Amino acid sequence: MWYAAVIRFIRRRLVLGIIFASSLTYCIVSFLREGGSRNMVYQDIMIERKPFVWRTLQEHNDTNDNISCRNSVQGKLMIVDDRGRYVCRRNHMNRNGCCDPDADSTQRYGCETCKENHCCIIYEYCVSCCLDPGKRDMLELVLSKLSAEENVLFRSLTDDYELCLTKCRTSSHSVQHENSYKDPTHKHCFGDEPPGTKSPG
Repeated sequence: MWYAAVIRFIRRRLVLGIIFASSLTYCIVSFLREGGSRNMVYQDIMIERKPFVWRTLQEHNDTNDNISCRNSVQGKLMIVDDRGRYVCRRNHMNRNGCCDPDADSTQRYGCETCKENHCCIIYEYCVSCCLDPGKRDMLELVLSKLSAEENVLFRSLTDDYELCLTKCRTSSHSVQHENSYKDPTHKHCFGDEPPGTKSPG
């Protein structure tokens, strides 16, 4: 009698084990097939670079009053606009979003707080300094050295203003050990050298 009970118990465990093993195998095979097809889809996606505009000094000097400006928005005390490449105090911003060029605080292509390695203490000065048309050759060199991951980000940019806004934000290049800045003061950089690099001379 006990022999029959043991056989029934073993059969139940055996059947359950077979069902479990079959289900597990099916799930693994399905997961691998789905993952393979996902990879193929991602490989087929092509990220096209948008047309990039380097604005000229003449366009920077445009004084048309009907123009509105994009500006850096997030600064509590300062902003930098895209039209005249001006940096100014937030209370010296006109209704059209542009810095008032006649205000005392307004500077054009202001590089105040920036070092020779193009790293700055204040974000808005970093952007304004970066927008100087004389820095175009250096920025083109920076763009040519982008890593694959950075290339995906920078392909969505359309002009020098967006480029400078993006370059001056702190990034993985600004930090060491993922929790501290390489240079805690000059952490906003638009050049080829990372923060913490000593200036030549």
